Amino acid sequence: MTVGAWDAWLAERADLRRARGTVRSDPVLREGRVEGSDDTVLDLASNDYLGLSQDPRVLAAAHAALDRYGASATASRLVTGTLPVHRDLEAALCRLTGQPTALAFSTGYAANLGALTALSGRGAEILLDAHAHASLHDAARMSRVPHATFAHSDPVDLDRELALRAGSRVLVAVESIYSVLGDAAPLPELLAVCDRHGALLVVDEAHGIGVAGRGRGLVAALGLTGTANLVVTMTLSKALGSQGGAVLAPLAVRDHLVNTARSFIFDTGLAPAAAAAARAAADIVTSDPALAGRVRSHAETIAAALAIEPAAGAVQSLPMPSPDAAVAACLALRERGVLVGCFRPPSVPDGVSRLRVTARADLSPDDVATAARLIAEVAAAHCGAAA
Repeated sequence: MTVGAWDAWLAERADLRRARGTVRSDPVLREGRVEGSDDTVLDLASNDYLGLSQDPRVLAAAHAALDRYGASATASRLVTGTLPVHRDLEAALCRLTGQPTALAFSTGYAANLGALTALSGRGAEILLDAHAHASLHDAARMSRVPHATFAHSDPVDLDRELALRAGSRVLVAVESIYSVLGDAAPLPELLAVCDRHGALLVVDEAHGIGVAGRGRGLVAALGLTGTANLVVTMTLSKALGSQGGAVLAPLAVRDHLVNTARSFIFDTGLAPAAAAAARAAADIVTSDPALAGRVRSHAETIAAALAIEPAAGAVQSLPMPSPDAAVAACLALRERGVLVGCFRPPSVPDGVSRLRVTARADLSPDDVATAARLIAEVAAAHCGAAA
């Protein structure tokens, strides 16, 4: 293609996004304010479920690691990039979740890529929940093995798909709590199906850690910790308020990942400050299960105001009639001092646009209740306008 042809292609794709109402931008926040605004906003859009990104104990740990180790791990974990702070983080994640070992990655995305690509390989197949996160779908593609989806949170359909692959080595990848619909996966039933067929179940706890099971995650809440044929992945950038990801698994799985996971081997180790912050946050969640309780309470307040069923996680999602209505409501709320997220196709697995309202433990009950009533009012107005 010529340069002009590439320009034409980019313009065509931009026109298509505008026609579909899926144009995205990245608004800048400065010191708790929307850039260009004089009013402090109430943030119900971020993934900082427990408010730990600003916790003085977490910040102090990050500063101490920055002073001791510098800004970077400086190399792959297998060269000189494994520092004591990484070992401390992995031990803290084991204390939090009850899992036998942990392996830290630079992001949750990289953890999912590493787990699925390293645990599949020649002769394997991957089955994904239809609503699984994009990182799991990308990992399946990058694994270069046959992969397919099964109906969302449907053990019967999973059983059917596994029966079709009798004799094959199959990985099944799901989330513990889904951020779009907010529902919890039926993990015991899914695990029973996997056990019956000899499949490995990989559970992404991105939205479960810090929220479910008194903060220890849904796997722990359901008593599945240490179960054979179960591997857990997680992010450090949501409830733990930091950056990075991890795989939690038996020692044999950890050793296999250290030796074969490309997103671990060929990536610079997690920055020391982020590792230390996540370690401090994990210890806080372990010692203070009331944090998760406050998220649950605020989630119920939000759901009641929006007249929806409370989701299993922190994120409560309110269906909107169109992408344009969702964006308009989101912008109207921003102007009135409340930040909410906006789910639109193709990011939503069922094609329904939604407002994404996040319950956070560090907000006051009064602020949450006031904001929830405003969200309900603005959303109703834009639903009526769309109709």
